[in-house]
Amino acid sequence: MPRVRRVRGEACVTLALLNIFVLIAGFVTLDMIEARPLPAAPNPVTDAEGAASVDPAASTPADPERIADVLDDPMSASGLEEGLSGYVVDGVSGETLFELDADSSAIPASTTKIATAIAVLSTAGPDHRLTTEVHLDPDDDRLVLRGTGDATLTATTDTGAYPQAATLEELAESTAGALEEQGVSSVSLGYDDSHFTGSDTGPGWKPNYITEGSTAAAHALLLDGGRVEPDVSTREDDPPRAAADAFAAKLEEAGVEVDGDPSEEEASGAVLAEVESGPVSDLVEFMMLASDNNMAESLGRVAALELGEDPDFDGAAAATHSVLDDLGIEGVEVSDNSGLSPENSITPRALVEMVQVAGDPEHPELDATVTGLPTANATGTLAGRYSEQSESHGGAGLVRGKTGTLDGVSSLAGTVHDQEGNVFVYAFVANVDGATGPQLDTIAAALSACGCS
Repeated sequence: MPRVRRVRGEACVTLALLNIFVLIAGFVTLDMIEARPLPAAPNPVTDAEGAASVDPAASTPADPERIADVLDDPMSASGLEEGLSGYVVDGVSGETLFELDADSSAIPASTTKIATAIAVLSTAGPDHRLTTEVHLDPDDDRLVLRGTGDATLTATTDTGAYPQAATLEELAESTAGALEEQGVSSVSLGYDDSHFTGSDTGPGWKPNYITEGSTAAAHALLLDGGRVEPDVSTREDDPPRAAADAFAAKLEEAGVEVDGDPSEEEASGAVLAEVESGPVSDLVEFMMLASDNNMAESLGRVAALELGEDPDFDGAAAATHSVLDDLGIEGVEVSDNSGLSPENSITPRALVEMVQVAGDPEHPELDATVTGLPTANATGTLAGRYSEQSESHGGAGLVRGKTGTLDGVSSLAGTVHDQEGNVFVYAFVANVDGATGPQLDTIAAALSACGCS
């Protein structure tokens, strides 16, 4: 699948550290097409106006009245007033600085992934890894390829990719070596996608989500996020079978003869070989930066299994709700973990509270939620926004946030530095026909330009 090049910028891992200015020069950016990641080209961000003047030691409390004044004009000019809600707090003290229908439920789109990140990091932990296995039935010389939800699984290693991914090439070579030790040179092949259960499309998903390439159907076994080719958005009709076909080819390259075509069946027998994904912390960062929908659905099911729930849409939602309830965060109702479902609802207050808890030093296991936030005009789904040509360019390098986009929905939630060294945690959500990300960008950029003490 397309990979994010190493873009772990100088992002702070806790909100206690977020009033240290985020260095932006030298970032490696993503070229984003319709919020889907493609291979990146180096493009150092050196044009974030005002960034160099920020003095992190001069942070002084912001005045809520001045914040309201600063936000008034861009909100009015956005054309989103009827469907706009928002919430802003001081990133250090937690003091409320601005609220507009902050407790009103709204469709969050991909800002849902903030909840997903917290759920999987809380349950499985940042060091957990997902495996792709090969089982052997020695009586029939039959292999079965079994997936457990690694949406980063790919065919061949790319040493420059982030996160580093498990490959079918490595798995085939390990399998061939193990078979040689047993004197087996010819096998048949099956594949097992049963680790996830239930529907493979989420509640309220539009059929064109898959045909347009926004996501593949949810599967435990898929290659390159279910893509036909790693660097395109088009998805396979049958991702598990496509992965099995690709594995058969890699086995042949490794010197193992594969008889017939792969067929679907549940794995049995001992694990002959396996490969591991990167740690969940890396997977979360990738999910947040690239807004990867298949990764989100996989990680939701990982959380479900950790809490004893079924690994389906309902179970993943239940696990997410359970984790957030334990953290005391209200106002979150999800039906899927990617944010594609219009049945999800999250309040701006809850979005802010999730970012706050993810940056709390008492929850270091949640750090990847914050380090994975895209940076304006630099990384992830914000790489193409806040450019020199945009009205929001003043926020380049200073605004960080998880984006969300559906028809009639735009959302943005994260952190922003102002001109006095303050850091704010914010969430803005627009549920109105024609809502776009750039409309919200002007609002977040206004916060970055603030001298609001």
